[in-house]
Amino acid sequence: MPVEPFDDERAQADRAGMSASHAQAARAHPPLERDRFGRAERRHDGPVDGDAPVSRSDLRKGPEELLEQNKVLVNWGVLLISSAVILTFSVWAILMPDEARATMKTAVEWIATNLGWYYVLTITLVIGFVLFVAFSKEGDVRLGPDDSRPQYKLVTWVAMLFAAGVGIDMLFYSVTGPVAQYLHPPSGEGGTPAATQDAVVWTMFHYGIAGWSIYALLGMAMGYFAYRWGMPLSIRAALYPLFGKRVRGSLGDGISIIALVGTVFGVATSMGIGVVLLSVGFAVMFGLEPGLTLQIALVVGAVILTIAATTSGVDRGIRWISELNLWSAAVMMVYILVTGQTAFLLNALVENIGQFFVTLPVRTLQTFAYEPGGAEWMGGWTLFFWAFWLAWGPFVGVFLARISRGRTLREFVIAAITAPVLCDFIIVSLFGNSALYHVLQGDRAFAELAVQSPERGWYALLEMFPAPMFLVGLATLSGLLFYLTSANSGAMVTSNFSASIPDPSQDGPKWLRIFWAVLTAVLTVAMLLAGGVTAMEYATLIFALPVTIIAYLVMASFYKALRMERAEREGQVLRRRSMAPIGGHVPERSWKQRLERLLAFPTRRQAAQFLDRTVRPALDDVAAEFRNQGYEVERSAVTNASGIEEPLLRVSMDIFPAFHYQVAIVAAPVPMFSGRMSRETDVYYRLEVFTPSGSGGYDLMGLTRQQVIDDVLERYEAHLTSLTSAAEIRNS
Repeated sequence: MPVEPFDDERAQADRAGMSASHAQAARAHPPLERDRFGRAERRHDGPVDGDAPVSRSDLRKGPEELLEQNKVLVNWGVLLISSAVILTFSVWAILMPDEARATMKTAVEWIATNLGWYYVLTITLVIGFVLFVAFSKEGDVRLGPDDSRPQYKLVTWVAMLFAAGVGIDMLFYSVTGPVAQYLHPPSGEGGTPAATQDAVVWTMFHYGIAGWSIYALLGMAMGYFAYRWGMPLSIRAALYPLFGKRVRGSLGDGISIIALVGTVFGVATSMGIGVVLLSVGFAVMFGLEPGLTLQIALVVGAVILTIAATTSGVDRGIRWISELNLWSAAVMMVYILVTGQTAFLLNALVENIGQFFVTLPVRTLQTFAYEPGGAEWMGGWTLFFWAFWLAWGPFVGVFLARISRGRTLREFVIAAITAPVLCDFIIVSLFGNSALYHVLQGDRAFAELAVQSPERGWYALLEMFPAPMFLVGLATLSGLLFYLTSANSGAMVTSNFSASIPDPSQDGPKWLRIFWAVLTAVLTVAMLLAGGVTAMEYATLIFALPVTIIAYLVMASFYKALRMERAEREGQVLRRRSMAPIGGHVPERSWKQRLERLLAFPTRRQAAQFLDRTVRPALDDVAAEFRNQGYEVERSAVTNASGIEEPLLRVSMDIFPAFHYQVAIVAAPVPMFSGRMSRETDVYYRLEVFTPSGSGGYDLMGLTRQQVIDDVLERYEAHLTSLTSAAEIRNS
């Protein structure tokens, strides 16, 4: 087919449009000064290597700026410093437990009195931020390229969300929490109808939206930069828009150390609570003596199983344990509901959920500033849980990100703060109301036991049901599975945080996982010696305080990235309204072209022929005109897996991101019900336009050469507009 020349009038209009757009970009980005050899000199008012990104195109530099080598490397600075902090604390707690407990208590009292408002405000802002992301226009952005799709079905994904964010601590507090709030509420008299109505709701509040909002924030931030921009799955990568290349140096190391230390204390707290609870279960089932010796033995057992899983490559078995964990917990809940006070439990569950949502805004900002002893109650309950979720945030966020590639931000946030939260509510309500039922019947001894010794109170409740040994065994099994999953997962995540890992699906070295499993166990034993669960609560509240800084930085960084997404989108909208000759991103077709597209499902050979006859000549025409205008243009091809050369047009723009337009052959399934009544094949082939952010999602097959040229110009116009928007972001 002969090459069609540009229409003269159209060519002049297009050149005028290009020149005007270039002038607009030039005003935002003044031209480089050049030295006497003609080389561009470094400027201070534009994005250069190492500076914080100001556009989506700048984010493409993230992988090479964050990774020294394309392989797993241990970050020795992060490893040694964080290990030293944790080991120093552990030795101090082991050698001087009374002093450690007294010092931590003093620190917690100071934090509760002076910084309680800060924790409350931080969690409130996190909740508001994730809701803002979900319901904004950027909620349609995917954790991955625009053409990526979820790996797991919705039901499977939701089940995995729940498994990732729940630990054995929920079982521990599901009984003692409601009973304690009934007897000693934060305000008003205990044992009253008002205290009864609020007792379970307070525990639901502590295990509700707040914690999952923190998980959602860190999970979507890490997943966004890992899967959409190819950066490592880490906290420092989530801060790349704020600090640029500097996150690879000491600044990033400091952030990783804070996240790592906070995570280890969070995991150790969950493990410590777990062994305290499980030691009673083993004592009841096997006639063992409960106490510190049995608790330490359980810690050692968890370390041995974690090492075995790491060295023998049985990670699939760990996943199987996680699934068994869900089933055992479900069976336990059904058993309690059926054999317990069924009508009362269901009525209470519905009322608890309603009361939770009605009072959520008030509880979220409540600090009990006017209540005597309000700071003490806050330190022992709300602030501890907020600190606990902050400490667990990076840990759980990694898992949520790994299983959510391809999900939109809206899907991710809404699912994270609804489905798992409802599961938490069911567990807390069934256990909590079962305990309250016996307390309301006058069982004062059980009430005191649940408050003074939560682990014994939990098993005392189980022994009140029919076939108590069956339920005790089932509950112990469920708790043990929660415990083992957290221990193994904790070792994996902490090893990742102390290494540089280019592939988000990879983990840290096996020896590093073993190291962190052992060190976490040492910390757990140290806190058991220093005061058990109380000491763990103290340590969590103290060491989670620096993690709040990370939460604020992540929100600022992620918001900046979303502004870049918005800038490009608004640039495209502007382009459609002003100069789009064929309707914006999706090229406008005539009615005959639309009908032909509905009836035709091209083969790979037909797609390749269309590339040669229409697309390549169109790109050659555009490239020739760019060169006539004095621009540096690359017209090349990328060979795909089938050996077909896919055309690429690239226009250089000095230090600014180049314009990139590539047409690729993409296989797609033929619709089951389509305009063509019989199907000769299950697959057809599309010609999709790719930019650095992924596929544009539309097909060029069937267009004329002029329509392809128009689409290239629209894409180029959008690129220039995004550069202008990036300059406005940088200067604002």
